[in-house]
Amino acid sequence: MQRRNVSLEEFLALDDVVGLPVFGPCEVYSCHRKRDSKSSRYCHAHRVRWHSVQVRGLVGADEEESWRLTAAPVTATNEISLRGLPDRLITEILYGVQARTTAGLHTLHFTLRTLTNRLREMEAPSLAAADAAQLARGIRGLCSSLVTLVRRAGRTPESEQSKDVWEGAVFGHAGRLNFTSIRQSWLRNAVKEWAFFTLPQRRGSVIATVQDVVNAFAALSESLAIQRADGGDDIEAVGRLDVAAFLNRLAYLQQTEAISAKQRVRICRYLVNYLGRMKSLGMARSGRPLHGLPDDFALLPEDIPDDPEDSEAGKDLPLQVMQRICDLLPTFGEFGRHGIENRVAVELLIDTGRRPHEICHLRWDCLKQDSDGQYVLIYDNYKSRRNGRRLPISQATAQVIMEQQQRTRSEFPSTPTSELALLPTQRANPHGRKPITSSWLSSRHKEWVQTLPDFSAPAQVEADGVLVTRTQPFDKSKIFLYAYRHTYCQRHADAGVHVDVLRVLMDHRTLNTTQGYYRVTEKRRREAVDRVSTMQFDRHGKRVWRQAKALLDSEHARRAVGEVAVPYGVCTEPSNVAAGGDDCPVRFRCVGCGHFRTDVSYLPDLEAYLADLLRNRERLAAALDADDWAKAEAMPSDEEISRVRRLIKRVKDGLDNLDANQRAEIDEAITVARRGRQGVMLGMPRVRQPLPDLRPARPA
Repeated sequence: MQRRNVSLEEFLALDDVVGLPVFGPCEVYSCHRKRDSKSSRYCHAHRVRWHSVQVRGLVGADEEESWRLTAAPVTATNEISLRGLPDRLITEILYGVQARTTAGLHTLHFTLRTLTNRLREMEAPSLAAADAAQLARGIRGLCSSLVTLVRRAGRTPESEQSKDVWEGAVFGHAGRLNFTSIRQSWLRNAVKEWAFFTLPQRRGSVIATVQDVVNAFAALSESLAIQRADGGDDIEAVGRLDVAAFLNRLAYLQQTEAISAKQRVRICRYLVNYLGRMKSLGMARSGRPLHGLPDDFALLPEDIPDDPEDSEAGKDLPLQVMQRICDLLPTFGEFGRHGIENRVAVELLIDTGRRPHEICHLRWDCLKQDSDGQYVLIYDNYKSRRNGRRLPISQATAQVIMEQQQRTRSEFPSTPTSELALLPTQRANPHGRKPITSSWLSSRHKEWVQTLPDFSAPAQVEADGVLVTRTQPFDKSKIFLYAYRHTYCQRHADAGVHVDVLRVLMDHRTLNTTQGYYRVTEKRRREAVDRVSTMQFDRHGKRVWRQAKALLDSEHARRAVGEVAVPYGVCTEPSNVAAGGDDCPVRFRCVGCGHFRTDVSYLPDLEAYLADLLRNRERLAAALDADDWAKAEAMPSDEEISRVRRLIKRVKDGLDNLDANQRAEIDEAITVARRGRQGVMLGMPRVRQPLPDLRPARPA
């Protein structure tokens, strides 16, 4: 019945007005819209799409059902459609997004929408079944993240122990632990049980460290599999002969350069330590993995090869290279993500000599002041499990930390400072509690170093069978994070800091560890002594060793037992030598003694001693509370000051007469000689070379 001249309100109020039925839902599985006509099976958008793919010949008429199953939905504002996906895939996506949100990761809606549409096209039954090669780069990372989170769902350390590949995140660490390379089940189970025990006891790069040990046992497993008829599967049949075969195989692998000498030593050391540790954990008892293992199947301490002799003293970087790095350090702040945090971290590594993990995990409130107003850095020694360590730092280093504190606080104003990291990561860190990682910093640092211009530094090369020092291109692969710690130690050692003090600065438990950071081989030390001895002077500044010749073995021995170190040279006076430097007959007036010798390597000490004499003279001249005889007794004499000045001038004149190559050789010899020199204490103030200023432009 037709009604005309009726308003809309009146029309809607009529009781006999009934809406027409819809045409039905769009038959595309992912679509939530309605058909646009009786004759169409799709909504308007999908009807147009279907017509388009037919016209272009992308889909045949017999493939319409498959097209309906895989076609993407019509994009709506911020909407992600999971229609048409398998139930398992839907569950995995929902769980993965929730887990990412819980972890502080931000998931972009358009990236997730693209991923779900691509998974629908691939007809993937699960995230793990999706072929990553068919995914665009932008969504591949998201898919990998979801796969990882789904794989970890429901896992516990106990359930993980039975697997051959462990997820480190289940144990609270990054990475994966792989035991598949250990072929014998008894050995693999023993290593897995040991790893289960040791994971909670370790700090730092836990998974990488434990994997190194696992790889050592994998080398033993490979040897058993190759050299035994039973492949090493019979635990009761192995013995000392198999260990000997394994050691010979390692020697062969080193000879063929399949492994390095250091790697060979490390493998043997791991097996000596941890195979015995497994037995002490009771793994040889009945029902445990090593039950039935013969007692002679073990590596002995004497099976460990000698450590290879280092051709370089530690891994420190030359002063010229360090100064160049410091000049270019501001460019690191503009390099990639976390630029400012990366630059600050490297600057602190250079200034403090801490381990990368210790710097990366500094808390926001890591800067304190002692009672005298001097700044100290508060850090945790994760390697030795000693927290709250205090390291004296300079005002310039403290200023770097304070500026970073301001940046971090402004970026995360609502987080309590007690919970903030000094160097927060920008990834999955909405509250600023998570720091950058040492592995991330190491990777970014390596990339940055490769972008820097080439470096040059003095190096020893052989010319006509003789080692000479030449300026050579410096290998940039030697510039890595831990090298800054070695360089920090070497700078202080070269400046004359005593090894006991240096051990405290480096936060080592033993002196042997500290000495390994600036160790000088005997061969290089002797070469250095030979070279600096050509510029040795007596108290009058007269050259003692005029001929450039190497010392005989007997002369080296005589110098070792017939001299004692004094602050700026050596003393050959017999009674003082016998007393170890504590019985000087002239009360340490060395420059007036005929038994005194010095050389060019003591030039910084002589200059520092002269400055100390002048400073003491001025202080005594201004003193008002001392008797005249006390002042006269303590006052440095003009003759001593003149003698030291003349001696310094003679040494410098000798250096000025050298050409560039000779000067480079002497500089290298000085560094090596000072590197192996122990500090002395003769009941008088120490004279020590000041640390070289790597960045003179910074405020003091």
